[in-house]
Amino acid sequence: MKKSTVYDMVTIAIVAALYVVLTMTPPLNAISYGPVQFRISEMLNFTAFFNKKYILAVTIGCMISNFLSFTWIDVLVGGLSTLVFLTLGVLLFERYMKQYFFRGQLNKAFLYFAIFFSLSMFTIALELYFLFNLPFFWTWFTLALGEFMSLFIGAILMDKLSKRIDLTR
Repeated sequence: MKKSTVYDMVTIAIVAALYVVLTMTPPLNAISYGPVQFRISEMLNFTAFFNKKYILAVTIGCMISNFLSFTWIDVLVGGLSTLVFLTLGVLLFERYMKQYFFRGQLNKAFLYFAIFFSLSMFTIALELYFLFNLPFFWTWFTLALGEFMSLFIGAILMDKLSKRIDLTR
């Protein structure tokens, strides 16, 4: 296992802080929570394909955002869901991301990852169903749609950003 450097810890902290800022800053905070949410910060999921250390960064950012606005249950469910599904997503789709996303052909890579992550929103829908008795399937649909849109924007932005900044370090 590779030993973490100060640079690694700083970049993890920066990405986690970016996640929190993109979730909590008004007016983005108004659309970042609840059964219908559009978290712009979810676009940072793509950083994990550049370097796996960002799995931790996005998970920490998600947990801090949930802690600052919701309940401990959401910290655990949202954080664990992010950790598990982002790790699975990287392991399952890493080959496709390298094959398509990094060559400017984000259609296939985006589609696979976005569908996977949108479907993973069932965990948050279950949480909202049990905590607030919200309708499960409708909540899952709205959460998945918001996730898909965020990842769509994120795919475009990360593609442009990766041409200017070395995110692999």
